[in-house]
Amino acid sequence: MITGPFTPTAHSSTSTSVDVTERTRAEEARRDAQNRLAHANRVAAVGQLTASIAHEINQPITGVVTSGQAALHWLANETPDFEAARRAIERIIRDADRAGEVIGRIRDLIKRAPPHRSCFDLNEAIREVIFLSRGDAMKNGVSVETQFGEGLPLIEGDRVQLQQVILNLIANAVEAINATSEGPRELLVSTAQSTPNDVLVAVKDSGPGLAPTSFEHLFEPFYTTKPGGLGIGLSICRSIIEAHGGRLWATGCKPRGALFQFTILAQRAPAQNAVMASPLRC
Repeated sequence: MITGPFTPTAHSSTSTSVDVTERTRAEEARRDAQNRLAHANRVAAVGQLTASIAHEINQPITGVVTSGQAALHWLANETPDFEAARRAIERIIRDADRAGEVIGRIRDLIKRAPPHRSCFDLNEAIREVIFLSRGDAMKNGVSVETQFGEGLPLIEGDRVQLQQVILNLIANAVEAINATSEGPRELLVSTAQSTPNDVLVAVKDSGPGLAPTSFEHLFEPFYTTKPGGLGIGLSICRSIIEAHGGRLWATGCKPRGALFQFTILAQRAPAQNAVMASPLRC
């Protein structure tokens, strides 16, 4: 029997359209659920830094009060010292700006907004996270060191999401170090140009390290080695990094400690003074 070419009917066209629409809706629902979960994880991570954040805001507010009292003192003299009062007012403005910056960074981290890609300086983004988390590290007696590569290319991606990854890794490292009372209490955050197209970020701690059996499941959803952990932090971190064209992995250090590293696609070629570096080894 000879048959002609297939001609779509109204019914088949409608079915195909419905299938595509359902798949699109399912994909949108999946992305929305992932964004909601990432947001919840981000809020939880920031919540763990409440004491640290309060300290960072309290310092400039205390400075504002002190400088305000000093300005009133200089102006209340029989011969007002306008120059000293002016300097005190300048300190008030500086401290108020600093408090506003801290609040702005917190607001950016905890607000729920759709992913927003832009080009930014990764070293500066990491500095902001360390600034917010340093109080928590100090409270636990952890020394935070940095080794930032020079001349790194800009990163194109969602700044807040990538800061969330750094925040998670730093918080995990501080918690790991706090679980032991032996040896040094050190945390190193470093960046480097790993290839002409990638930037490498590493977070190394001096905690007790990782059990060999944990590596296979470390980034799986709901897998955790913490008594009260949810097991979603590292899973979300890996999803964020992979969505940015990168890779996240972990290695154990000898005789102790853990090293988490990830790569991110660069927005442009590195500067002439950028030095290529291989992934770190413990």
